[in-house]
Amino acid sequence: MLKQIIKPTENFILAISGGVDSMAIYDFYTTGKKNFTPVFFHHKTKTSEKAEQFLRKSIGDSLVVGYLEEECPKGESKEQFWRKHRYAFLRSFGKQIVTAHHLDDVVETWIFSCLRGNPKTIPVQNQGVVRPFLTNRKSEFRKWCENKKVPWIEDESNSDDKYMRNFIRNNMVQDALIVNPGLHKVIAKKVMESLVE
Repeated sequence: MLKQIIKPTENFILAISGGVDSMAIYDFYTTGKKNFTPVFFHHKTKTSEKAEQFLRKSIGDSLVVGYLEEECPKGESKEQFWRKHRYAFLRSFGKQIVTAHHLDDVVETWIFSCLRGNPKTIPVQNQGVVRPFLTNRKSEFRKWCENKKVPWIEDESNSDDKYMRNFIRNNMVQDALIVNPGLHKVIAKKVMESLVE
């Protein structure tokens, strides 16, 4: 069962990728008869092309698609470059943006930021972006989609350890859980504490 820790405003933008997390949230809000627009940002990659085709077939005419117009400059992180342009497009609608970030994302971010000497979690809301599902594990999104027969696609690039977030997810999180098996609970508590700060 998916739980929101904060509710979005009416007529929001849902950033959607076709992955299990965003498809579960799409179904969650569709079932709840919420007024929102699903928006996908195409990064000019084969993965994005596959995702767009899947989403157009799964969602139909309500899907809005934006396309990356620039090439990533040499020496700049592709992840950061894509994120910057994706959020610029999402913010161009002038509406609240809901993303599918979850607790596993927060744990990865916390580990990554700790290694850089500045431990932090993903904020529940900032600059018009709301992340209502930050205390849900990714496995809960998978269960939702499996139980309700909601289709999704796997992003093949998630297994590519050349991206730092993937390296942390695929190699470091399991080691961190050996040191602290309750790490997800600790980080979920930090997320909830941030709501009252």
